[in-house]
Formats: sequence, C-alpha cells, structure tokens
Amino acid sequence: MKRVMHSTRASLVTLIAVLALTACGQEQPSQEQQGQQQEAPPHAVEVAEVSRQDIPLNKSYPSLLRSDSEVTLVARVNGFLEERHFEPGQMVEEGDRLYTIEPDLYQATVNQREADLQSARAELARAQRDAQRFEQLLSQNSVSRQQYDQALAEQRVAQASVAQAEAALTSANLDLGYSNVTAPVSGMISLSQINVGNLVTSGTELATITPLDPLEVRFQLPQRDAFELRRQLADSAGDMSSITAHLSVPGLAGSAGGELAGRLNFLGSRVDTGTSTVQASATFDNPDGEVLPGQFVRVRLEGLKRFDVMAVPEIAVTQGLMGPRVFVLDDESKARERTVQLGDVAGPWQIILDGLEPGERVVVGDPAGLEPGMVIDPVRFDGDAEQLVDDVEEAEAQEQQEQAEAAAEMSEGAGDAPAEGEEGAQ
Repeated sequence: MKRVMHSTRASLVTLIAVLALTACGQEQPSQEQQGQQQEAPPHAVEVAEVSRQDIPLNKSYPSLLRSDSEVTLVARVNGFLEERHFEPGQMVEEGDRLYTIEPDLYQATVNQREADLQSARAELARAQRDAQRFEQLLSQNSVSRQQYDQALAEQRVAQASVAQAEAALTSANLDLGYSNVTAPVSGMISLSQINVGNLVTSGTELATITPLDPLEVRFQLPQRDAFELRRQLADSAGDMSSITAHLSVPGLAGSAGGELAGRLNFLGSRVDTGTSTVQASATFDNPDGEVLPGQFVRVRLEGLKRFDVMAVPEIAVTQGLMGPRVFVLDDESKARERTVQLGDVAGPWQIILDGLEPGERVVVGDPAGLEPGMVIDPVRFDGDAEQLVDDVEEAEAQEQQEQAEAAAEMSEGAGDAPAEGEEGAQ
C-alpha cells in the first residue's frame, strides 16, 4: 500500500514538474519579447528646456491705402471756365496753373478798387490839411472850437474811407488770384469735373490731385498688440523709428512695388469701444508710384514683441483628445502628454499661455510617431525654430516623393505583367 501511495506521489510530482516546464516554455517567448522591447533604441528627437523670453511677432493688419495730402480743387469765384492748363492723369507740381476763370473780369474789379483807394487817399490828404489849418486858426481865436472839431471828424472819416478802400482792393486781388487756379500740392491730377466754357460758382469741384509719394496707411491694432507696442515704445523713450512697417499689396506680390518699407508715425491713445482696437498710422515712400490710394493692403510691423512669455516651435504642438498638446520629458526621459493653452503664433514659434512651467523639457522636434511613455534620446535644440520647421518639411516632402516614385514603379510593373489569358495563349 505504501508503495502504491509513493508511486502515486511520484507520479504527481512528475506531472507537476512537466506542467511547470511546459509553463516555463510558454512564458519564455513573452519574456524575450519584453527584453526586445526594452532593448529598442530610444527615439532621438530635439528637446528644449522652456523658459520665459521676449518673442518677436510677425503679424499683419488689413487697411485701405490713402494719400494723406490728397486735395480736391474747388472754385472760389464765380465765372466762366476759360482755360484748362493740364492733361488728365499727368503729374503736376505745386504752384502749376491749372484753370483760368474769367481773370479779365476780376482784373477790372481790381482796377476799380485801386481808383477808389486813390480817391480816398486824396480826400484824406485834403481833410488833414483842413484839420491842420483849423488848429492854427483856433490858436488865434479865428475859428470856433466847434469848427475845429468838425475838421477833425472829417479827417477821421477820410482815414476810415482809405482803410475801407484798401480792404476792398485786397479782396479784389484775392478774387483775381482765385481766378487762376493753381496746384496746392504735387501729385497726379484726375479727370476734370467741369469742361471749358461752363459757368462755375464758388464751391464747384474741379478736379482732384493725389500725391503718390509718400503714402499714408491708417489701420487698427488689436488692444493687446497696442498695449505691447506702447510698452515697447516706453522702453525706447517713445522712439517710433525702432518700429519698421512693411506694406504688402495683394496682386503685386513678386513685383518691385509689391512690398514697401516705411515707418510707424502714430499710435492712438484710446481704445475704440466698439471694436476694442487702437488706431495707428504708418507712412511709406512710393517713388515709382506703382501703389495707388484706394487699394486694400496689409501692414506688417517689424519689431513688435510679446514680453515675458513661453514659446515652443509651432511644429511641437499637436492635437490630442483634450485639445492642443505637447510632449514633455519626465525624470526617466519618457514622453508624457501635456495639454496646453495656445496664444499667438509668432513666425515659427507658438506662444503657450498655460500648461507649461519654466524649466520643463519639451519635445520640440518632429512629433510624428511619438507616443506617451516612449523613451526619448534628447537631441540638443539650437534655438533656430525656423530651420527646424524647414528641415521637417523638407524631410516630409522627400518621403512623399519617395512614396510617389514607389507607387509609380509598382504601377508600371503591373502594366508590364501579362494577363492570365495571354499566358495561356502563349
């Protein structure tokens, strides 16, 4: 009986040993797979330690181009338009004569006013002599005091008549000058609104002169941008020359006049309650006159910054389930997903408003293939975000080209292969 029991126990031990060996054999590949996963090389990608910094912005604002010195010529006297001294569309210089409106009529008025003035001066001279004579006679008691006072009154009336005649002559000379309409500014003149021979009155519009160089652009800055710009100007003692403005004209991209360089010359001091914007103005040189007022343009301010912000290269930001995200490294250099709040885009940089702390290590290279928990081999980031973006885009373009070439080769191979029916026929 003991032998039977011992045999049975030995059989059980043997069975257990076999089962254990079988289990060990099944677990062996799993452990090997885990070892292979652990031995997989870390993913090499650029990593940067974020910190607060001043980031230059690259923003543009829409505007309607205008000429600051544009002038509408208006007739200031009544009369018939006798001559026009320009051709529509030509460039005129300040002081050039443009229209003639019955100058003979106003010259005759000037002559009459000159004669009135001479008469008034002659009357004044007589009244002065009478006043002097009556003054001498009064000292000799030859005339009464009343007669002397009357002579003085006539002298003062004569003086007033002279002043009145002088004013009338000045007015007549002004009208004579207005009869010859001249250019108050230099620029391109428009079509004439009134033809020669028509009667014009004071206030009749004649033409428009538009100076093309320089040009002024008025645009609206968002409240935040205006605040940062005012802060920057305060640091430079209000010197606006440090802010360079660039004017881009849609439709002229690539041409010599497609972009003009200018300067910021005005920043408003109040916020528009309706739009939450601040008015600004910039002036641009336009020597060739290629850009014309009335065009819709975009103004870009160079030198505008965001102060004391955190930013990462724009390529480092991807879209996760909870919104925009980046990958940060923990103490074991493993990638951890972090949801962030985005601010402005500043060229190749993306400003981060919330979600990151100074000193954290962020994956700033190409995030393709990254997964949470993946071990990262940090590559030092040199700080050139624009070059980083260009390298990634170039790599993607090259990969797409290789895929397209491979697809084309497969398509050609499929076209060269004989069909089954053709093989049977052969």
